[in-house]
Amino acid sequence: MLYLVPTPIGNLADITFRAVAVLKSADLIVAEDTRTSSVLLNHYGISKPLSPYHQHNEHKVAEHLATQMMAGKTIALLTDAGTPGISDPAYLLVQACIKNNIEVQCLPGATAFVPALVNSGLPMDHFCFEGFLPLKKGRQTFFKKMAEEQRTMIFYESPMRLLRTLKDLITYLGEDRLCCVSRELTKKFEENKRGTLQTVFEHFSAKPVKGEIVIVVAGKS
Repeated sequence: MLYLVPTPIGNLADITFRAVAVLKSADLIVAEDTRTSSVLLNHYGISKPLSPYHQHNEHKVAEHLATQMMAGKTIALLTDAGTPGISDPAYLLVQACIKNNIEVQCLPGATAFVPALVNSGLPMDHFCFEGFLPLKKGRQTFFKKMAEEQRTMIFYESPMRLLRTLKDLITYLGEDRLCCVSRELTKKFEENKRGTLQTVFEHFSAKPVKGEIVIVVAGKS
């Protein structure tokens, strides 16, 4: 069978007892980045065969892994941080398992957008998760669509593109739209900056930006 195992988004203590037990019992662990996952596995004393599974090899590897599971192996899938399948290539492997009647179990655990949404102070009864934004093609169309969205919106972004994205959000949604930018969640220098798009833009314009970014923006009134 296939286990999808959420991993800490920062603090290595944020992993469940069940997740550790599953990783210790799996025949093979496949990971988005074996170097990143090795740090976590070594921290918990887990020594298992480790193979890469990422967006550059997913089509080639998915069927091969499915064949191993059909032969009786239990595989645990890890992403760099958070829950496999959320803005990473787990989807194809899950589809391959379903196609071949292989059991799939997803363990509950860390996902970066959930704490970012909860601590944003913005409405949580209805929200939409958009993941990473388009870099070029369709970007303008995307922001025009988001300008009409009434639900709270959640985006992932890199620190290098944060200011550009905030500027685009100001252009299409208006400088007074409320938002919260969370970075380095669960880590020592965690920061959650709340305010209007304009004030948050000015805040991050005044200093270098580091760490993984989650942007939460209020929907249209």
